[in-house]
Amino acid sequence: MLKDFFFKQKRFATIPSEHAKKDIPEGRVKKCDRCGTITFVKELEKNLYVCPNCDYHFALSAPERIKMIMDQGHFFEYDSDLISSDPLKFEGYTEKLKSDMEKSNLNEAVVTGEGTIGGFPVVIGVMDTRFRMGSMGSVVGEKITRAIEKAIVKRYPFIMFSASGGARMQEGIFSLMQMAKTSAAIAKLHRERILFISVFTNPTTGGVSASFASLGDINIAEPGALIGFAGPRVIEQVIRQKLPEGFQTSEFLLDHGQLDMIVHRKDLKETLSQLLNLHMVKGRI
Repeated sequence: MLKDFFFKQKRFATIPSEHAKKDIPEGRVKKCDRCGTITFVKELEKNLYVCPNCDYHFALSAPERIKMIMDQGHFFEYDSDLISSDPLKFEGYTEKLKSDMEKSNLNEAVVTGEGTIGGFPVVIGVMDTRFRMGSMGSVVGEKITRAIEKAIVKRYPFIMFSASGGARMQEGIFSLMQMAKTSAAIAKLHRERILFISVFTNPTTGGVSASFASLGDINIAEPGALIGFAGPRVIEQVIRQKLPEGFQTSEFLLDHGQLDMIVHRKDLKETLSQLLNLHMVKGRI
């Protein structure tokens, strides 16, 4: 009672008015999916879109990733004009493609091209989950395969940043065939003894994780990335067992031999530069 007498405290929470909510323009702040911390987007951008509180790595768009990894002004895009068709006449698919094109300002779920990282020439592919959740349809598989073929001709290392929900269901068997096509292209890259670095980002699942993404000479992942084929709930239903803690995270896969290293986003460009430097032979990669 004495405490209440000397210190007036609010006993009820204040609910912001609609006017107060509008004082913060949409898109200025972002909430962390892991810890719930709300951070100004400008601050996140300075921190490479990594949560300053819990180190959660937010998803990046393909243009953001390219800007972050490639040397400034040293990137030339391949096959930007390739656009998906609707081979199965899947209801609503064409409209969804158009919607994703407008939303992402991309023609497909992967951007491929060549440039330099730390001065070393490379061919890269970067997937973008804003476009059909980064799913692999015919055009995605074709663009990745063409990029690998360019790497073979130029004898440049190939680096692939994967972020995907898997094969694209709206294209059925045409989508599943891309698993074989991209894997065959990687096999040719290996025969030519050209370096392939695969970088897993959150999430890398389904047919992408089960094909080219897992075939790197060096497999790298960002911290806390979800990596796997089927989802945890599906696996538990099939095997009727509880999965281990942290199953399908990059840390779990590193401990069990599927990854070579986990690299924080702030160290990724430098790590790639060091790996490229290690594979230099008489001034050529």
